[in-house]
Amino acid sequence: MTKFKVIGLMSGTSLDGLDLAYCHLWQENGNWEFSIEHTKEVGYSKKMQDYLKNAIYLSENDHAQLHKDYGVWLGEQAKTFMQDENLEVDFVASHGHTSHHRPEDGFTFQLGDGQLLANTCGKQVVCDFRTKDVSLNGQGAPLVPIGDRLLFHEYDFCLNLGGISNISFEKNGERIAYDIGMANMPLNYITQKMGLGYDEGGKLAKTGRVNKPLLRKLNQLDYYKLPHPKSTGYELFTEQFVPLIEDADASHIDLLHTFIHHNSEQIALEVHKHATKPHNKLFVAGGGALNHFFIDTLKEKLGTSINIVIPSKTLIAFKEALVFALMGVLRLQEKTNVLSSVTGAIENSCSGEIYFPVKT
Repeated sequence: MTKFKVIGLMSGTSLDGLDLAYCHLWQENGNWEFSIEHTKEVGYSKKMQDYLKNAIYLSENDHAQLHKDYGVWLGEQAKTFMQDENLEVDFVASHGHTSHHRPEDGFTFQLGDGQLLANTCGKQVVCDFRTKDVSLNGQGAPLVPIGDRLLFHEYDFCLNLGGISNISFEKNGERIAYDIGMANMPLNYITQKMGLGYDEGGKLAKTGRVNKPLLRKLNQLDYYKLPHPKSTGYELFTEQFVPLIEDADASHIDLLHTFIHHNSEQIALEVHKHATKPHNKLFVAGGGALNHFFIDTLKEKLGTSINIVIPSKTLIAFKEALVFALMGVLRLQEKTNVLSSVTGAIENSCSGEIYFPVKT
């Protein structure tokens, strides 16, 4: 039995930092199995957070420099992780950090130069998992559903509550997945205006009240009317959500409360649209799974036919890093790791660029 020993790197739209997961992956009786052996979270400094958040506005030269600098930084984090934990590593699989995502224009970009990452950490690197799918007329997102299918197939639905909410499920023998809308991105935007990193457990949001005019405007946004496959990103947030937040006649607490109701309503609509059994299991990961008020509100909107399953804190926080480790394994095995039924591409693909360390 071949056991792959991989570090998965993930930086999401919520911009809370870099997740590193040292994973073992192997096949047993035709199924993929995994264990998460060690994990680490590296928070972003305010400078790095601002750099990544504003990367979309950088000039071409400055963006290229950030791509290089961030690749070196990722390599340094992976190297430190390996040394501190004395890890035996086959390779590193990196999602990078998405600075631009415009699949309708045939363009997506993940920061973190793969060659410099490999040179710095001294290990083979697999990265840039989105570009090939976009070149095949796909959305290049979401990518995690291949992991949902291969690692979490016992659940009817897999929901991720990161900066963005996305869902994944099987329908007529195909994996269907798409971005529902926002999750933590607007919540973090609001708490940062309050001088806080985030609303721990949703304690502040719970004390607020729904602002009905804002809720109505949010629920009427055109993105929700689009058919899947569809994906979204920071562009939609800044163009459509931020103006509604800034123009709302509501306290910060009420904004948090309203967004959780809005997010939960949109998720419930999508789940009920595709639920075909009297009882369904919904697996929830991502930072939003730790927001108790968010989960309680979601349970209320979903009703008794949907049973929410919250995994361990490790899996909540590092599921995406785990899946990118799996995607790296599949890439090296030359097997499908991006599903056209999810992204809308003209065909499935084996995606990701491979880099070997070079001594400079």
